[in-house]
Amino acid sequence: MNNYFSRNQRAGYGFILPSAIMMLLVIAYPIAYGFFVSMFDTNLMNRWNFVGFKYYWQAVTERDFLDKVLLTFKFTIMVVAGNFIVGTLLAVLLNRKIKGRAIFRLILILPWLFPEVVVALLWKWMFDPIYGLVNHVLVSAHLISEPIAWLSTASYALLAVVFVAVWKGYPLVLIFVLAGLQSISEDLYEAAEMDGATKWQSFLHITLPSLKTVLGTTLVLETIWWFKHFTIIELLTQGGPVNATSVVSIDIFKLAFTDFRFGQASALAFIVFLICFLISFVYRRLLSDETK
Repeated sequence: MNNYFSRNQRAGYGFILPSAIMMLLVIAYPIAYGFFVSMFDTNLMNRWNFVGFKYYWQAVTERDFLDKVLLTFKFTIMVVAGNFIVGTLLAVLLNRKIKGRAIFRLILILPWLFPEVVVALLWKWMFDPIYGLVNHVLVSAHLISEPIAWLSTASYALLAVVFVAVWKGYPLVLIFVLAGLQSISEDLYEAAEMDGATKWQSFLHITLPSLKTVLGTTLVLETIWWFKHFTIIELLTQGGPVNATSVVSIDIFKLAFTDFRFGQASALAFIVFLICFLISFVYRRLLSDETK
């Protein structure tokens, strides 16, 4: 019997070993190496001056970094809220039996299929103050009197970047919520209707509870993804104008690949990792408490 269990245990370890090795190489090693680099003032070549936790202390005590963390939270909240509002509304509409539903589904998930570089360059052209389509449409509709420099005006840049991020990101929420809606039995709605429940009451007491797990998982993924996002912001505004869109990821990129301060950049990146881990942990605790 002992030999049987030991043989099964060895087989089990053998099955999980490739995945464990891959996780160590792809996840654990980069995190450990990034933390190691953050302990040094280094250019990764011939300068390795040990500084300990100096860069961490600078980050949590300097107002500039804290302001960028707050801006990153603001950007993340706006994008995630927009994705959930647009994605959920479209999922509810596409869950109905309407003519051409498959075509609408295909069209509405297209932004998610486009590479982020393509999306950013497309909208950068559309937001152009001289020949951009956005200004042309708004001026033609008499909503604005003159073209607006959306990406180079501090008061509009963040809103423009958030709009593009929502346009790119809502299809993921749409797919998850739509899959969750289609898993809800129609019998529940029919029983609620027979009991005299309104559409709104059915939504509150049937749809939302049934989607709790899906919405919770999507919320975690969306929050972490957009908190550390870089590509769209970098291609649209490079963090400008006047740091209006300079989120933490932009600051890390400039420190590492413009100023070649890899130690300080690694420290900020590790702090972002800890923040994302904390966000995930808090979400999981809240969701687990709600499901008890």
